[in-house]
Amino acid sequence: MNSLVELFCHVDDFCQVFEPDWIQFLRQSGQLQRHRPRRLSLSEIMTILIHFHQSHYRDFKAYYCQHVHCYLHSAFPQLVSYKRFVEYTPTTLGPLALYLKTSCLGPCTGISFIDSTPVRVCHNRRIRQHKVFAGYATRGHSSTGWFYGFKVHLVCNERGELVNLALTPGQVAIANRCPNWRKICLENSLAIGVTFPRSCFCTCSRPSMCS
Repeated sequence: MNSLVELFCHVDDFCQVFEPDWIQFLRQSGQLQRHRPRRLSLSEIMTILIHFHQSHYRDFKAYYCQHVHCYLHSAFPQLVSYKRFVEYTPTTLGPLALYLKTSCLGPCTGISFIDSTPVRVCHNRRIRQHKVFAGYATRGHSSTGWFYGFKVHLVCNERGELVNLALTPGQVAIANRCPNWRKICLENSLAIGVTFPRSCFCTCSRPSMCS
């Protein structure tokens, strides 16, 4: 997005459709007993989180305290403290993931780059003591060595746009988790580095195969 206003409008259009169904689902599943209004709306929280990754800041606390509070207070007049905002962020994980999958993916143009990257949840020496992702994270191997956590598999087109993504346990390779992506590479002669999860250059004959 070229501006903060454009980003907010795009996110807010998504939230207007998504949030009522999301709240209803949480109530029916028993995860939400009552819905208390917050000073910041879901679209405002998501906009701030996305804008942070578009900024030059590497530390979110510095971004929120030094940039948002100082320069974006007019855009978000109901700003809360940093501690309160951090308490809000876990509730946006589901909406952010769905927003990414439904509103931010680019088209499959016929040329795709496929790769994966590890997401480490703890140091290898602390695997036995780790409890947060116990039962979900697994040991895996990447080009940088062994790790404990997850893998993010990404497909991008030649314009740098994200086409598709998947989050898997660390032991899963692209060839096993994403057969459609593997099929794209194996069926075309322009595939390079077909042995996953190394980067490869591939051509897909039908855009639907990237879904």
